[in-house]
Amino acid sequence: MKHKFLILALTTLAASAQAQQTLTLDSCRAMALRNNKTLSASRLQLDMARYNKKAAKTKYLPHISALGGYELTSREISLLSKDQKSALANAGTNTTGALHNDITGTLSSLVQKGILTPEQASNLGGMFGQVGSKIGEAVNHVGQNIVDAFRTDTRQMYTLSVMLTQPIYMGGAIIAANRMAEIGEEMAQNNIEASTQNTLHSIDQAYWTVVSVHHKKQLAESYLAVVKKLDDDVSKMIREGVATRADGLKVDVKVNEAEMSLTQAENGLALAKMLLCQLCGMDVDSDITLADENADNIVEQADDAQADRAVAMENRPELKLLQNSADMSRQATRLVRAAYLPQVLLTGGYVATNPNVFNGFERKLSGMWNVGVMVRVPLWNWMEGTYKVRASRIATTIVELERDDIREKIDLQVSQSQFKVKEANRRLAMATKNVENAEENLRCANLGFKEGVIPTTDVMAAQTAWVQAQSQKIDAEVDVKMSQVNLKKALGVLQ
Repeated sequence: MKHKFLILALTTLAASAQAQQTLTLDSCRAMALRNNKTLSASRLQLDMARYNKKAAKTKYLPHISALGGYELTSREISLLSKDQKSALANAGTNTTGALHNDITGTLSSLVQKGILTPEQASNLGGMFGQVGSKIGEAVNHVGQNIVDAFRTDTRQMYTLSVMLTQPIYMGGAIIAANRMAEIGEEMAQNNIEASTQNTLHSIDQAYWTVVSVHHKKQLAESYLAVVKKLDDDVSKMIREGVATRADGLKVDVKVNEAEMSLTQAENGLALAKMLLCQLCGMDVDSDITLADENADNIVEQADDAQADRAVAMENRPELKLLQNSADMSRQATRLVRAAYLPQVLLTGGYVATNPNVFNGFERKLSGMWNVGVMVRVPLWNWMEGTYKVRASRIATTIVELERDDIREKIDLQVSQSQFKVKEANRRLAMATKNVENAEENLRCANLGFKEGVIPTTDVMAAQTAWVQAQSQKIDAEVDVKMSQVNLKKALGVLQ
């Protein structure tokens, strides 16, 4: 039974140790950078920009395309008219008929002149008729063959084409497109840097907020213990008759206020930890402990940070993005101009059809190779290209003005952040001094209360002053931390 209880106890301890995690600021940052969805989207945008860059480079290379088709029509193409077909098909009949009429007339004339007898003319006419009929049939057959030979049989048509195009000069459009793709990749990288700094800034704020609220919770617990001790002392004094019921009620009010402050601190700590877990990509109900929660002092030593504005101008991702936008706008101007410049393409390919025209509309797939140069020269467009180029240049100027404006604001932000660091350090020094004074004041008040020379209200006032001084010190320490983080972000060196 004892062994089972020991195993159960060890299992419970292991589960609790696993459930509660101790996190440092660096571990919180690493988890936030790994799990932040905005940052993940920025990385995907970088991958997309790299693929676009590779796609833009293919514009320099020749492109090959194939095209095939089938078409069924209700009528075929005819190279001969209906009258021509009829004339060729009946050429023998028409010719022999005219010749027979001429021979008959000649024989009649000869009979009238007495050169031939009617019997001889009849025999000759019959002989010529038989020969003419055979000749007509032969000529008709030849004519029909000619008609059939001219038939195209194009009701069903098959087409196959393979085309190669190689750009030679496109007005600088391909170069501009490739440069825009490179700038797009740079913008994606700068966007990742901006998202990284924003994520680190948010996680630092959440981390030090949790530390601050935890220290205030500890302060509320200490204050509640002090007030309860005073309440117990006053209750004893009431029973001894050296204090009034009114003094006890005043202390009870302070106890209630201290309990309410502790409840608010506990709720605030729970919410702050939930926000930190959400930023780290953890379950919001995770039980976490921060490494700096139980430190006696949040800030060991406050130093005035030195700020170099040149560092901010070089490292701020916002300025880099605006510079990328300006460069992108310049390339867009070149792209617009290229559309109105001459363009030269080298073309080559193979075209095949069935029926084909290379052997009398033969029902067989056959074709030909071709090579050529295509030149496109815009002649007149009513100054459309000039207007578009000017509009694009104005857009570039607007981006440059925005960049200069942001540069001035960043310069001001760096100065303000540096002043905030100095102000936070001075406030921390004053708060530390106030804590020392408040502790001495509380010690004197407690000593005087024990000796019976200081009333209860003075002790409560000293306790309130001590709590306020401790709270101001915690706020001042967190302000020092956050002012340093804000200065690094303003300089663009938050890592």
